[in-house]
Amino acid sequence: MASLGRASHKSERSPSSSLSSSLNSSSSITSSRNNGGSVGVHRSNGRRPVTPTSKTRSLAHDHDPESERVRVAVRLRPRNSEDLSDADYTDCVELQPELKRLKLKKNNWSSEAYRFDEVFTESASQKRVYEVVAKPVVESVLDGYNGTVMAYGQTGTGKTYTLGRLGKDDVSERGMMVRALEDILVSTSASDSVEISYVQLYMESIQDLLAPEKINIPIVEDAKTGEVSVPGAAIVKIRNLDQFLHFLQLGEVNRHAANTKMNTESSRSHAILMVYIRRSVREKEEKDIYLKENNPADINGHHLPTIRKSKLLLVDLAGSERIDKSGSEGHLLEEAKFINLSLTSLGKCINALAENSPHIPTRDSKLTRLLRDSFGGSARTSLIITIGPSYRHHQETATTVMFGQRAMKVVNTVKVKEEFDYESLCRKLEARVDHLTSEIDRQQKWRDIDRNKMEKKLEEFHNSSVEAEKRSFARSELLMKENTELTSKMKDLLQELDSQKHQNELLLNQIARLETSLKNSKFLEEENARLELDLNDVMKDLNRQKEENNIMHNEVVHLKTNLKHIKQQQLENSTYQKVLADTTQMYEEKIADLMKQIEDETMRSNYAEEENERMKKQITDIQMAMQQNQVENSRYQKELAGTSKMYDERMEALNQHLEDEHAHAVRIEEELRSTKRLLREYQDSAQVNHDEAYNIIHFL
Repeated sequence: MASLGRASHKSERSPSSSLSSSLNSSSSITSSRNNGGSVGVHRSNGRRPVTPTSKTRSLAHDHDPESERVRVAVRLRPRNSEDLSDADYTDCVELQPELKRLKLKKNNWSSEAYRFDEVFTESASQKRVYEVVAKPVVESVLDGYNGTVMAYGQTGTGKTYTLGRLGKDDVSERGMMVRALEDILVSTSASDSVEISYVQLYMESIQDLLAPEKINIPIVEDAKTGEVSVPGAAIVKIRNLDQFLHFLQLGEVNRHAANTKMNTESSRSHAILMVYIRRSVREKEEKDIYLKENNPADINGHHLPTIRKSKLLLVDLAGSERIDKSGSEGHLLEEAKFINLSLTSLGKCINALAENSPHIPTRDSKLTRLLRDSFGGSARTSLIITIGPSYRHHQETATTVMFGQRAMKVVNTVKVKEEFDYESLCRKLEARVDHLTSEIDRQQKWRDIDRNKMEKKLEEFHNSSVEAEKRSFARSELLMKENTELTSKMKDLLQELDSQKHQNELLLNQIARLETSLKNSKFLEEENARLELDLNDVMKDLNRQKEENNIMHNEVVHLKTNLKHIKQQQLENSTYQKVLADTTQMYEEKIADLMKQIEDETMRSNYAEEENERMKKQITDIQMAMQQNQVENSRYQKELAGTSKMYDERMEALNQHLEDEHAHAVRIEEELRSTKRLLREYQDSAQVNHDEAYNIIHFL
C-alpha cells in the first residue's frame, strides 16, 4: 500500500523546464505595475469589499448548534519503511470505524477511548475522505457560507497527501484541494466567479506562492465586519480544472520544504489556499427571500439583484515536531521554532474557545489571525487530524488526538453573506435610462417629422382651400352675372309677350267688329272674305308667335334650371368649406394631443432625475454612517488594546505566582524525600537491632 507520507508524493514539487517556461508566460495572472515599477501580479484591494453602492445583509443559519460545531475526523497513516524496519515496533492506536472511536494505548494493558465524527483506517480512499470531511463544507460554500477544511498532525503523517495531492498520474489519489475545485467548477455557471489565492506562512511571514517575489504581505481586518483578508496576495480567476492544477503545482514548487529525520521532504510552512466564490441568487431563491423577509427593495415592481459571496479556506498546516526526533539544527531549528510557536498559539485559541473563555488570543500569531473566522467565527469548519501508528511517537499522537477533541467543542455561528448588487442594478438602470432616452429622442424625432409633415399638409390644404375659395368665388360671381343677364332677358321677353298679347286682343276686337258689320251688310261679306284672308294671315302670324312664345318659355325653363343648379353649387361650396373647417379642427386636436404627450414624457424624465438625486442622497448618508462606524471601531480598538494590556499584566503576575508556588512545591518535595530517607534509615537500624536481639535470645 502506498504511504501517505510526504515521501510518496513530494516528487510533484520538482519543476521541469517546460513548466518553468509556461509559468513565466502564463496569461491568467493579470500583470500590473507595482510601487517599484516592475511588472508584477495583479494585486487586489482586499476581497471585493462592500462598496458604497452595496448593502450587505447576513442570514443566520437556523440549524441546531450541533450542526455548526467543528467537525473532526482522524486518519491513520499506514506503516512506512521506518516502522517496518523497527524490530521493537508496536502499535499505539486501535481504530473502531464502525463506532467512530479511537483507542490510544498507554501500555500493554491500559488504553483510553476517544470518539470523533469519523475515523479512517489506513486503507481509506482519498475519495471517501473527501466526501466525508470536505464535501459538506464545499456544498455549504456553494450555498453562500464561508468554509474551512484543515489538516493537523505530526510531521510525516500524510497531511499534504490528504489535502494537496495533485494526482496527475492517478486520479484516484487526488487530494481535497483538487476535488473541491472540481466540484465548485461543475456547480457554478458562466455568470458566477471563482477566484483563488495561494499563500504560505513561513517564519511568521506571509508569502505569495503564485508570485514568490511578494513577501511580508500584511493582514488587513475590516473594521466594520471583522473580516480578515490578505489584499497583497495575487487573485487569479479560475476557468477550468487544468488551469487550477497549473497554479497549484506552481504553489507547491514555491513552498518551503526540507529533509529531516522524520520526513524526507518536510514542509516548513503553513500553506493556505483561499477560494473566493461570487454567485448570483437565482430568481426563485430571490423571490423566496423577498417574501420571507418582506424586504421593500422593490423598484418599479422588480426585486433588487442579489449576489452571494463566500470563501473556502483549505489549510495544510506544517507538521508539529520534536527537535530531538527530527534532528533539526541551524536554520531548520529556527523554522521548527516558528512552526511549533504558531501551532501552540492555535492550540491556545482552541482551548479558550472550548472552555468559553472571554479572551481568545487570536493575535498571538498570524496563523490564528488568518483562521479567526474558522474557529468561533461564521465559517463551517472541518478538521482532519493525521496520526502515525508507531508507539515511538505516542506523545505526539496523544497531543494530536487531544487537539482534535478540544476542537470538537468549538461551535461556530454559521451565516450566509448576501449583498444587493447595486452596481449591476445601476448598470441596468443606466442602460434602461439610455434606452428610454434614445426611445424618447427617436419618438420626438418621429413626432417632429410627423408634425412637419402635418404642417406641410396643412399648409398645402390651406393653400388649396384658398385657391378653391378663390375659384369658387370667381365662379359664383360669374354665375351671378350670368343670372342677372338671364333675368334681364327674361324680363324683356315677358314685356314683349305682354305687348304681343295686347296686339292679339286688339285684333280679336277688330274681328268681332268685322263680323258684326258682315251681318249688317252684304257689303261687308266681300270685306269679310278679304278680312278672312287677313285673318288667316293673322292666324299664321299668331301660330308663328305661339311657336316663338313656346321657344321663349323653354328658354325661361332652362334659365330656371340653370339658376337652381347655380344655387345647388353654392350650397355644395358651403358644405365643402364646413368639411374643411372640421378637418382643420381635427388636426388641431391631434397636434394638442401630441403636445400633451411631449409634456408627459418631460414630466417622466424630471421624475427619473428626482429618483436619481434621491439615490445619490441615500449613498451619501450610507458613506457618513460608515465613517461614524469607523470612528467608533477605532475607539473600541483602543479600549481593547488597554484591556489586553491589563490582562497581559495579570497573566505575568499569575505566571510569577505559579513559578513561586512551583519552587515552594519543589522545596516541600525535597523535604519529603529527606524525611522518607530518614525514615528508611530508622527502619533499617530498627531492623538491625531487632535481628541482634533475636540472635542474642536464640544464643541464650
